Amino acid sequence: MEAVLRARIPLIMLPTAEVTFCVRGVASPLLANIYMHRFIKAFRKYGLDRRYGAVLVTYADDFVVLCRHDAAEVLETTRRWMASIGLALNETKTRVCNARCESFDFLGYTFGPMYSPRTGGRYNGARPSQKAVASIKDNIRQRLRPGNQAPWDEVARDLNRTVRGWAAYFSYGSISKARRAVHAHVDHAVRRFLRRRHKVAGSGFRQFPSKRIFGELGVFCLDTAPRRGSAHASM
Repeated sequence: MEAVLRARIPLIMLPTAEVTFCVRGVASPLLANIYMHRFIKAFRKYGLDRRYGAVLVTYADDFVVLCRHDAAEVLETTRRWMASIGLALNETKTRVCNARCESFDFLGYTFGPMYSPRTGGRYNGARPSQKAVASIKDNIRQRLRPGNQAPWDEVARDLNRTVRGWAAYFSYGSISKARRAVHAHVDHAVRRFLRRRHKVAGSGFRQFPSKRIFGELGVFCLDTAPRRGSAHASM
């Protein structure tokens, strides 16, 4: 994450290389990782970092290339190299953009220009992507589905593991807004689950107020989750 923000330069986004002869196969991610290592070595050997002021950021078979200039040339070079080692870029997720003006998603985060709610100042930063927030909300709904008949202690432990894991990963950058949204979703979903289970009429706010949900009932409160350093870069 830090490497993407430190670059402060126009970006070429090239995620998810796929093995052309094994796309969608079970072994595809493993084979892609093996072949990606060859791409990383070629990137360094042929000096794309020096020629284009480029920084390669990889994770498994996902990657971005940050360039100071001529990002389109780097993209074409990458396509040729990938083809020569039996890989193909996922073109639906591959694009060139100017990171000073446009946002892009990588590893669950959205990177790009943001605005401070306090000062209105603009900065390059990172925040949990909309897809990441939607995914954790869906996971919470699955754990609090109507058919879940497990004892409450077990339900709460399972829910807390899910929310804690999400909070641990998304502990970097501008996370306050996303955490507030997830916290509110947990509050509402738990209350609805308990209202159904105990056949409580009405909204359930009197029987299950937020203070009780995140206190006596032992549900993890996102406000207490640790945060890592800031994710700001000058424009």
